[in-house]
Formats: sequence, structure tokens, C-alpha cells
Amino acid sequence: MKRMLTLFTLLAAAATVFAAAEIGKPAPDFTATDILGKTHKLADYKGKIVVLESYNLDCPYCANHFKSGAMQELQAELTAKGVVWLLVNSVNPKNSSHRSIDAAQKEWTAQHLKATAWLDDSSGTIGKAYGMKTTPHMFVIAKDGTLAYQGAIDDRAASDGDPRTARNYVREAVTALEAGRKPAVTQTKSYGCGVKY
Repeated sequence: MKRMLTLFTLLAAAATVFAAAEIGKPAPDFTATDILGKTHKLADYKGKIVVLESYNLDCPYCANHFKSGAMQELQAELTAKGVVWLLVNSVNPKNSSHRSIDAAQKEWTAQHLKATAWLDDSSGTIGKAYGMKTTPHMFVIAKDGTLAYQGAIDDRAASDGDPRTARNYVREAVTALEAGRKPAVTQTKSYGCGVKY
């Protein structure tokens, strides 16, 4: 009995640590610093659509979206419409995929990133609050601060080829929200490499 209670306690604690954000509920608020030293609070973006992208360029699935240029194109397209796009890098500093601030700034330039900002989440606080499981793992937050979509960026779980040929769930969700509608697809299973917490 004691062993069962201990197991239950551990499972409950794990569920709390990786509590996933829920569709239709307020998105977990956060305060984070970007790679240029600027502070971002989710609450400051109320009234705007926000996209969160779990990011790690060392993951071949994530890398394919950037090496093809498809992710930068989507970032540019949506930020031009006033969408706030935040890259969330939750890689633990002890992992070889971690980027120092200097390395992150160089990667930003080399990859021609078009996001609003790259958030340093090496503590894993944001990733765990949202239940980010893979890179990429996407979240679209509506203007009222509720989570409108979470899951895969598209319906093509591949580490090569052209992502532009896929059905893009993030673009669809943003388009629906801009038109005052609920996205047709609100949740999918994300694909990619596990987040290196």
C-alpha cells in the first residue's frame, strides 16, 4: 500500500510538472527574457494573436522547416499581420544542444529568423507550463488570451522534403482567429524530437 501511494504521488507530481495548457482555457502566463535581453510577458500581448514555437535547430524535424526556409516564410507572413511569434528554446544548459546567448544570436542571424523574439527558457519553465513535448510543438493563443490551437505545425511528420506541401495547422488557426472564428482543428499530436529539458 505504501509503495502504491508513493507511485501515485510521483505520477501526480510528474503530471503537475508537465501540465499541458488546455484548449479554450487561459494560456499559462509567463515572463521571460529574450536573447537580446528584452523582457516579454504574455499578458502584455493581450489583444494580439500569439504563436509559441518549441525550438531546437539540432532536431532534424525542426531543422527541415528552417533549412527549407518554410518556417521563416511563415514567421514573416504572420508577423507582418501583427501576430507575435515567440521561439521558445527550453534546452537544458547541460545538454549539447543548448545555445549560449552569443550562439543563439549568431544562429538567429544565420537562419534569417523572422520571429518576434527568441526566448531563453533553459529553465524549462515555459515548456513545462505548456506541456511542450517536441521540437517543433506549436501553440496559438487567441487575442483574449485563451489557447486556440496546440500540436503539430502541419500534417507532414517528416525530417526532409518541402514542408510547404503540407496542411499547415498554425496558418489555418491564425486565419480563423483573424476572421473571428474558432479554428477547425484545435489540437493535434506534435511530432519531432523530444524537448531536452
